[in-house]
Amino acid sequence: MSRRFGRWELALAAAGTAAAALDAGADAWLAAGYARSGQPGWAALTLALVAAASVSTQACSWLWLRSDPPALRPGGPPWLLAALHLLQLGFLFRCLHALKVGWKVCWAKVEEDEEQRRMAFLSHDISMLRLFETFLENTPQLTLLLYVILRTNKAEPSQGLGICTAFLCVSWSLLDYHQSLRAFLRDKYELSRGSSIIYFLWNLFLICPRILAVALFALLWPYGVAIHFPLVWLAMFLWVSLQGTDFMESPGPEQLYRAMVAVVLYFSWFNVAQGRTLYRSIIYHGFILVDSTLLALSWLWGRPPSDEHSYLVLVVAAALPCYLLGLALRVTYYKWLHPNRRAQQEGSYDEVDASDGLESRSFSVPELVNKRMQWLVQTQFSISWPGGQRLLNGVAALESAV
Repeated sequence: MSRRFGRWELALAAAGTAAAALDAGADAWLAAGYARSGQPGWAALTLALVAAASVSTQACSWLWLRSDPPALRPGGPPWLLAALHLLQLGFLFRCLHALKVGWKVCWAKVEEDEEQRRMAFLSHDISMLRLFETFLENTPQLTLLLYVILRTNKAEPSQGLGICTAFLCVSWSLLDYHQSLRAFLRDKYELSRGSSIIYFLWNLFLICPRILAVALFALLWPYGVAIHFPLVWLAMFLWVSLQGTDFMESPGPEQLYRAMVAVVLYFSWFNVAQGRTLYRSIIYHGFILVDSTLLALSWLWGRPPSDEHSYLVLVVAAALPCYLLGLALRVTYYKWLHPNRRAQQEGSYDEVDASDGLESRSFSVPELVNKRMQWLVQTQFSISWPGGQRLLNGVAALESAV
């Protein structure tokens, strides 16, 4: 059940690093294309979305580095790390540093167990940062890209490729984040291939109708999105705040975390509180379903009768079944494909995500631990560190009883 970092994981990490570098180049290419076509406003908006996402992600990365134990920070003087983050290269530096450690784990065989734990620590943070960057940059860009295609009624090859890759990246970031959470506990069953596919598909089917609805609303009333997004974001921010998150080290950065989570919630479900999430999930999906339906109906009601986008009526009609299919796949995952089903069959246990916790059994938590992922695991799996579960957190775990 314990997942160790191997050559396959190193290849995926290298692919993720390359994708992050290529994404920056693709953004510049897309903005340049808008500028050449006489649309400087779209170019400026594209670059503004990239800048906002980058600044927020780099700020989180720097705050996390400052709060990490010195033994777990990347090598190099503090001023160099600060300069890299100021130049918006902090996330890329994390990825390259993780590849260096991963190479040692796979081939150098130097202090393998310690390096395995260190690699796990690095992977957890990278997964979280990638999730934030994806939802702060790719999902708004995807909405803008879809709006541009619908507005001009034509799609360049780069735009079509961008839409497909962006949808895949968004869904993959959610799957990668969930797998990272499960890997934080060594004795937790990993997702099977079938479970991973269903998890990926349900997120894809839930996100696609949401982005389509926002793009259609922008097509009817472009400046309306500038009103709609802040209002929904504010509602999500207040909802997250009322759930009492405690992710960052101090109140100021905690507000940044809540603001970023609110952006994620504008597009997709994201659990931030301990306890059963059934009712919170029903409230959230009900709200998003009603909101997206109203956006789509606004476009249907306000579009001119001779609108050349009449073919989109069929697309809108298919959006609701798509969303419901995503919800059905989510239910299927938790009822039949969740790793706890395999654990029950083998006479073990594995908590259902965000369900009632097990009885509390105490054991010593390592002094040096990735506290961010520990908090997220507690909210996602509602556990109280039962005996026998070990943290894969980047440092040696002392497992004697308290």
